[in-house]
Amino acid sequence: MRPDTPAAHATEAERLLRTAARYPEDQEPLFLQAAAHLELAGERAEATALYDTLLSASPSSPHLIRALKAANLWEYGHEPEARAIITGVRASAPADAGPWEIVVETLESHDELELSETFATEAARLLAPEAAPTDLPHPTRSLLATRHRVRRMLALPHDNWDTLADTLHAGDVPLDELHDPKRLWSLGSSDPAELQAEIIRLRSELGSYRTALSRPFPVAVLHWPEAELDELLASYPELEAEYPTYRAHLTDIEASLRELAAAGTPNLGIVPATVPSYEAFAASESSSPANADLLPQYATTLAARGRATAWPPARGAGCWCGSGRAYGGCHGAE
Repeated sequence: MRPDTPAAHATEAERLLRTAARYPEDQEPLFLQAAAHLELAGERAEATALYDTLLSASPSSPHLIRALKAANLWEYGHEPEARAIITGVRASAPADAGPWEIVVETLESHDELELSETFATEAARLLAPEAAPTDLPHPTRSLLATRHRVRRMLALPHDNWDTLADTLHAGDVPLDELHDPKRLWSLGSSDPAELQAEIIRLRSELGSYRTALSRPFPVAVLHWPEAELDELLASYPELEAEYPTYRAHLTDIEASLRELAAAGTPNLGIVPATVPSYEAFAASESSSPANADLLPQYATTLAARGRATAWPPARGAGCWCGSGRAYGGCHGAE
């Protein structure tokens, strides 16, 4: 059930915390999801406590957690502390776009547009040099689009990063239209044509938000390393129809992902599977590991626990299959 009420968000947070207790190795992504639901439930102090718990345990994404904590604190009356944390995030100059975007959006939502633009430009200078390629990772693309919106609200002229954001934008409605402050006025219009045009714009923008929100839950495909696949088929020969050979398994992964990409599916990923983990999942579902219907559910569960890696790999990165060769010279070349 989709959690759309405070009570449902609180229930989902409790479920995620129980899952984190069962899978302590995945505590960080699960705690972050739980904190987000607590914020939506209005339990912001409890969300802050979760962020503090993560920060006390040497997390893998400390800048992101601090930025989320600052955004949450500001929402329930702790502006000075939030500003201090934001200043610290800026001084640390994180090398990933996530913390920057949260800070930029936090400042924007509290009418600190000039400061928001300053932070966004610092991030763009760090993460997307003006000669940046167009295959930037999704978080950096999202940050550039956010910067474009803030600058549009400030009526600033386009610069090279705004042009890059325009180039990277895949929606039907141009960013200049999406980010036009005056477009909100049309919501009060009595002209059906104007209202229909605004509905189209809002749908396009909503699609971008949905893409961003789906990042922690990519459409994921299972990859069984060869030794794990051998063990799986030896224990559960019923699955041989799904995996006739290891080579066929690798070919199917690449073909499936390319087909999904061609259909416009965003945020594709690959999750490594292991027999013990799969057997534990099957037990939690009160089912047999020989049940092939469990395989896509298992992939989705691993992805939700933060185990997916993005596909396709970045330019020059190693192939997802573990061959040791670059993706472009391995499965990316097929």
